Amino acid sequence: MRRFNASDPSFPAAFKAFLDERRGAPENVDAAARNVLDAVQADGLKAVLSFTSRFDGVELTEDTIRVTADEIEAGAAECSAEVREAIAFAAARIRAFHTRQRPADQSWIDEAGVQLGWRWTPLEAVGVYVPGGRAAYPSTVLMNAVPAQVAGVDRIAMVTPPGKLQPAVLAAAKEAGVSEIWRIGGAQAVAALAYGAGPIQPVDKIVGPGNAYVTAAKRRLYGVVGIDALAGPSEIVVVADAANDPDWIAADLLSQAEHDPAAQSILITDDQAFAQAVSDAVDARLKTLATGVDAAASWRDHGAIILCPLDDSPRLVDLLAPEHVEFAIDEPERLADRVRHAGAIFLGRLTPEAIGDYVAGSNHVLPTSRAARFQSGLSIYDFLKRTSIVKCDAASFGILGPHTVALADAEGLPAHALSAAIRLSTQG
Repeated sequence: MRRFNASDPSFPAAFKAFLDERRGAPENVDAAARNVLDAVQADGLKAVLSFTSRFDGVELTEDTIRVTADEIEAGAAECSAEVREAIAFAAARIRAFHTRQRPADQSWIDEAGVQLGWRWTPLEAVGVYVPGGRAAYPSTVLMNAVPAQVAGVDRIAMVTPPGKLQPAVLAAAKEAGVSEIWRIGGAQAVAALAYGAGPIQPVDKIVGPGNAYVTAAKRRLYGVVGIDALAGPSEIVVVADAANDPDWIAADLLSQAEHDPAAQSILITDDQAFAQAVSDAVDARLKTLATGVDAAASWRDHGAIILCPLDDSPRLVDLLAPEHVEFAIDEPERLADRVRHAGAIFLGRLTPEAIGDYVAGSNHVLPTSRAARFQSGLSIYDFLKRTSIVKCDAASFGILGPHTVALADAEGLPAHALSAAIRLSTQG
């Protein structure tokens, strides 16, 4: 775990080097993903089943690759009442939050008499990737499928690695109205969603986080299908003063460190003694944390404590452009309002990032790897597309037509000019 002091002359250079470090990018991932995509494109379901056997050790057939309605129902029923209640509670809040994002169609007639506007329509088919392996992720199902449902997407196809499907995942799928679930994972699942494979029909867009191979596959498939983002390792920045309980802040830092050895947790504080107290609290928690091996590797290799005046923290947060940032201070808006680059901002001492992961209602699929400089988190807009509407009558075309001809001629596109000029000539 690195320690920085913003007052040190060497800080700017050291901090820039820290920003430039790459995390969680195994070698040859892109080449491996490309080979999988090429095979699935060429051989369809045969390649998907072969890769599933090779990578997951599970033998599937065309008849067993889909999770049946009975399996969904039975699996969801195995979920405890407490967890089912929490899933329903979270889904309702996510649905309410994203419903408020719904944009309106617009139509107007401008000063030239041209009717202009746009309309929003939902995508027809979306694929949702839900990771498996390390843990069950019902929250991923909700965060991806519920906004798609709110947008009005006709078909939501979910893929998740084979093996025993966790009851909580199936309960979340049922709550989100997802009935099409395929027990495949990895790059081959992404390829199946993009190209189609046997009974799996292609989709228009793929959303949801995955490992490095899933991300590489999504990158290569952009253009064949739409994608939400290229997910990297999780990140959190906590801006905290000495009035906090060090153990609370340590828990917040570990909440992201436990995701992955390549995750990153950063504390920004203005108090040296508090910084040490948080560091000690992290070390103590790591000794008993069930996910302590991954969390310890993340904290050791990518974590940091930065000592600086808190009024300077928004500048550092913008440079980091983190997935999540907490302002655990009094009147947090006074600093948070100066932050431009962050996936999600959590205000106050009683708003840990974990609330956002599950039940706040905001989406937890957020930009990572400094992508918050140019990208937003998942929203209803990811499942809608906007179509422009233009209508001219004779009078308005008489105003726009001559300028169209002039610009088309200037660009050396005579057919463009002709398509306007030929209409002007009929108007006398």
